[in-house]
Amino acid sequence: MSKKIVVLAGDGVGPEVTGEAVRVLKAVSTSHKVGLEFEDALIGGAAYDAAGSPLPDATVAACKASVGILLGAVGGPKWADIPVQHRPEQGLLAIRKALGLFANLRPVTTVPELAAASPLKPEKLKGVDILVIRELTGGIYFGKRGRTAEAAFDTCEYTTAEIERVCRVAGKLAMARRRKVTSVDKANVLDTSRLWRDVATRVFREEFPQLTVEHLLVDAAAMHLLSRPADFDVMVTENMFGDILTDEASMLAGSMGLLPSASLGAGNGPGLYEPIHGSAPDIAGQGVANPCGTILSAAMLLRYSCGAEDAARRIEAAVAGALQAGARTRDIAAPGARDWLGTKAFTDVVLRHLGAH
Repeated sequence: MSKKIVVLAGDGVGPEVTGEAVRVLKAVSTSHKVGLEFEDALIGGAAYDAAGSPLPDATVAACKASVGILLGAVGGPKWADIPVQHRPEQGLLAIRKALGLFANLRPVTTVPELAAASPLKPEKLKGVDILVIRELTGGIYFGKRGRTAEAAFDTCEYTTAEIERVCRVAGKLAMARRRKVTSVDKANVLDTSRLWRDVATRVFREEFPQLTVEHLLVDAAAMHLLSRPADFDVMVTENMFGDILTDEASMLAGSMGLLPSASLGAGNGPGLYEPIHGSAPDIAGQGVANPCGTILSAAMLLRYSCGAEDAARRIEAAVAGALQAGARTRDIAAPGARDWLGTKAFTDVVLRHLGAH
């Protein structure tokens, strides 16, 4: 029986990178008999232009009927002046909410051959293998908000249940890794963070006693991500903190274009898979965007939504092989280098490595 994948190409470089990831998925679907079929749907600015909404009802229906969703990116200056409720980013927030996707998984690993692409010293990057779990449907991004000519407010709210469920995801994943969890909050200032720390402490103590648990304030976590990144295993944190910290952590790998993510919910519903970079409107249409994050997101889709672990590992090995062989996109090329590859050409290298494994 075939498995339907919905492709939400979105805006900016989204169509370019999702197109290449679909090429890779089609290759493994054939070689590993995964049985994938693909359906395109609209989200973000492209959806607003075509249907007057950043998330049309037809897109939600298609996503709910799929096993997994591959997303490119949303947003861009073209839609900066439209009403807030119609902006492309609202489509992304709304699809997460509609599908109950509360746990965002963002792996951060380093490739020795790309050490020069990171601003950190190479010795700091050795052995970095972090999995950040970001709570995705609560916090300040979803709280009450308002604005007048003279003032504005955004409300951060969390419930015990919201914190418990994301900590359980982090705990289960940590048990299959190095069994260490770092919970990040701002408990010295914020009541939501004090609740977060209390609940996280209880969940890990009662349900995952085998884990080593540390609590860090978010400002300290930002510092330690750069000073001792290899010490982290699984990190779990609230929505806004996770958004900021994972963008910072992308510099460990060398570029935001390298990192994938998976957004998962409870039960057997579809997951949403996307690179952590944005729509990059400044390079859209040029064919130079790094497809690695999207291709690796496709590997996560195979792992978490299709149960195709071997196919997922093959894709990850092919991307690593391409990088180890010296293939580079512009964002990770050496300064002044002219032999970097465009989006399609880099994917061609990945496909050759995929066939060689």
